[in-house]
Amino acid sequence: MKKIIIMAVLSLSLFSARADEGMWLPMLLGKQVYADMVKKGLKLTAEQLYSVNKSSIKDAILIFGGGCTGEIVSNQGLIFTNHHCGYDAISGASTVEHNYLRDGFYAYNKDQEIKSNLTVQFLDRIVDVTKEVEDALKGLSFEERSKKINDVYKSITDKVADKENELAGRIYAMFKGNQHIMYVYKTYRDIRLVGAPPESVGKFGGDTDNWEWPRHTGDFSIFRVYSSKDGKPVSYSADNVPLKPKHFLPVSIKGFKDGDFAMIYGYPGGTNRYETSYGIKLKNEIENPSLVGLRDVRLKFMYEQMIKDPAVKLKLASNYAGVANYWKFFDGETKQLIKYKVYDQKQAYENKFSAWAKGKPEYENIMDEYAKNYATWTPYSKMRQYLNEGVFGSPLAGAASRMRTLEDKLIKPNTPAADLKKAIEAATATRDDFKEGEDLPSDEKILAKTAMMFYQDVDKNQHPIGFYENMKASYGSLDDEATYKKWAHDVFTKTMMLDDAKWKAFTDAPTAVALQEDPAFAYASAFLGNYLGKYSSLFAAFRTKNDELGRAYLKGIMEMNPAAVNKMYPDANFSMRVSYGSVKSYKPRDAVFYDYVTTSKGILEKYKAGDYEFDLPAKQIELLKKRDFGQYMDKSKNDLVIGFITTNDITGGNSGSPVMDGSGNLIGLAFDGNYEALATKLRSTKTLTAPLMWTCVMCFGALIN
Repeated sequence: MKKIIIMAVLSLSLFSARADEGMWLPMLLGKQVYADMVKKGLKLTAEQLYSVNKSSIKDAILIFGGGCTGEIVSNQGLIFTNHHCGYDAISGASTVEHNYLRDGFYAYNKDQEIKSNLTVQFLDRIVDVTKEVEDALKGLSFEERSKKINDVYKSITDKVADKENELAGRIYAMFKGNQHIMYVYKTYRDIRLVGAPPESVGKFGGDTDNWEWPRHTGDFSIFRVYSSKDGKPVSYSADNVPLKPKHFLPVSIKGFKDGDFAMIYGYPGGTNRYETSYGIKLKNEIENPSLVGLRDVRLKFMYEQMIKDPAVKLKLASNYAGVANYWKFFDGETKQLIKYKVYDQKQAYENKFSAWAKGKPEYENIMDEYAKNYATWTPYSKMRQYLNEGVFGSPLAGAASRMRTLEDKLIKPNTPAADLKKAIEAATATRDDFKEGEDLPSDEKILAKTAMMFYQDVDKNQHPIGFYENMKASYGSLDDEATYKKWAHDVFTKTMMLDDAKWKAFTDAPTAVALQEDPAFAYASAFLGNYLGKYSSLFAAFRTKNDELGRAYLKGIMEMNPAAVNKMYPDANFSMRVSYGSVKSYKPRDAVFYDYVTTSKGILEKYKAGDYEFDLPAKQIELLKKRDFGQYMDKSKNDLVIGFITTNDITGGNSGSPVMDGSGNLIGLAFDGNYEALATKLRSTKTLTAPLMWTCVMCFGALIN
């Protein structure tokens, strides 16, 4: 589950960054950006921020799991990150009897730490390989470049690969492919759970407070990375020892005040801030509303079951959290894009670009080509969203769709027995994984409702041929919800995806016909086959053309504004970035003022015993009421600070990122953003506001060893 930091006020300039805006490459900050950081309060040298030869802050920052950020906070390899980043590992270690997700967990010595399947990656170095890449692609058309570029990347990264030391290179295309940067990572595979608060703390406020300020959530978890005795990355072993890091972040409990410098390192996952007005229009009118409506249905049916049974809640917790997080995000994104008239601003800038591009053959037709490309794809956009978020929003349908690989092996003449055996084993593993997390009552309702929504909302000409006609013949009117419920019940009753005896009979004597007649596979295959047969090539062509135009458009922007090039930063792409700004209160709208911190007083005000989102352990409430906060008491507030907001610029993937003061001390963890301005991925901004976790660092200083 990913969270993202949000911006609050829209910039009038779409392409030149302000001080608080920018996801900068740490090795390419530039004199102007570094000077501005110093002016704002940075007390470190550029080499202390990033160095290949010496210990620097970049050595304490890591990729946590597959999509979050973490940081090393001790010389014993201790990692801080968000609770939602460690969520799968915490729930995976939990059982009904030992429910660490519900009750929390702390290892009071290293022997009690729990093994996980997580990995972490440390950045070894960054290398600009633009010349090498462009020399290899010189003279090629964009289509030819697209086909060859991965091979070129591989030839470069192969030179730095070192399996013994788990070193591997990864090249990122920056500025829409106008620059190519290689990041070299070292991967560690022995990561152990050290501590986590109860879920009621880690998700305090639930969906109600999600993306909202003020927040009072304890969104943190603690892990430790282990290595061999000589410091090398190795798989789990009782003989492994805590990693001795090159650098770790000292934890500060001095506190801070409104306006203080704040800096964030991490791995922002993805933005598209050089998006065109055509992309904004598609988002606002089709993509986001479709996604929000379909996820709303899925969340409703999962929630109904989760509140009935703790075991079901544990089973669905991770899936529900992921669906809910971006359901609210995309709803807010659309509202803020409209509120700040981003479409109009993009159009105004594009008009200026077109005026500049006249008489320049490389650029003068770019906007016309964009218009044609979007006009070709837009009629099919809703269908694709309804397929991904609706049809395959059902876990059963999603799992069944992954059986198409097995179908291909069964259909293909003379498939080697060994290949068929592997395909059956893979299909069985997919089925087993699906069954482990499956909740039948909620999924059956999701299947029925999303199939009905596809029929009602998607152009009938884009429906899979014969599917709905056959449903009508067997179950009744396609305008009657009861028809879909009866059909879904039969699918769940008859599919071998949920019947062990039927699955065994099939795998003992597998045939394509038997698979194709299974109702769950028939449903998934009908819709997936329809998309792959008619529309996937259209979408691929749309994406390829957009990439080509985007590269040319951004190149033109740089030529049009050469003085602004040093103030531009590339879109986020899960490569390490640094952002900076200030701890800052703000006014989101008329007559409303938000302070820069929240305190324990707010927790007690929100607390509701027995509530799904605002309940807390009785012991915590008792301790908060005693107000014995010791050295962690904030004197200016006469209370325990829980969260704070800054103007830093980050996005999904930065979850768990360290928030540091001007001396590089850890003062908090980035964990969420405010709803007032959720259009962060698609627009530039001036003033940014972002709730960031603080208490998790301050209250567990004793564990830093």
